[in-house]
Amino acid sequence: MSDPSSPNEASVMRLADTGFQAPTTLLARYGLALERVEPGVAIPGSFWGDEEAGIIGTTVYARDDTPVHSLLHEAGHLIVLPPERRSFVHTDATDSIDEEDATCYLQIVLADELPGVGRTRLMTDMDAWGYTFRLGSAQAWFEQDAGNARQWLIEHGLLDREGRPVFS
Repeated sequence: MSDPSSPNEASVMRLADTGFQAPTTLLARYGLALERVEPGVAIPGSFWGDEEAGIIGTTVYARDDTPVHSLLHEAGHLIVLPPERRSFVHTDATDSIDEEDATCYLQIVLADELPGVGRTRLMTDMDAWGYTFRLGSAQAWFEQDAGNARQWLIEHGLLDREGRPVFS
């Protein structure tokens, strides 16, 4: 899916840029663990392979070269699942369009919880990485076409009415 030698993809923010402490703390607020994988070692539970984050049960796996957007996306997949379904996840969390949309929306919101990241940077990175949205960009989708995802997250108690994350 990705080619890190591409100029756009090479410029995305990675965990080496942010460190693991803030993401570890954020994930813990949802009852999730972040496990750091050594450089050059395959990431367990990675759907796309390469440097993309992986998920198994309640653990998100990532390396220093893992893009922040990938970490937040995979964590988002676990967060949108009811806790009783999380333990059964290995690599692929869902085939639900509603859950996928909610995951994309939530990863953008959660970027504001990571110092030095924020939603604007995350959406730019999502576009550079090749996420595709009907309106042509992550920001256009988020601002103009993601009402269903936002409402889903509110109804499931993951966002408050103002669109802020609700932590477990």
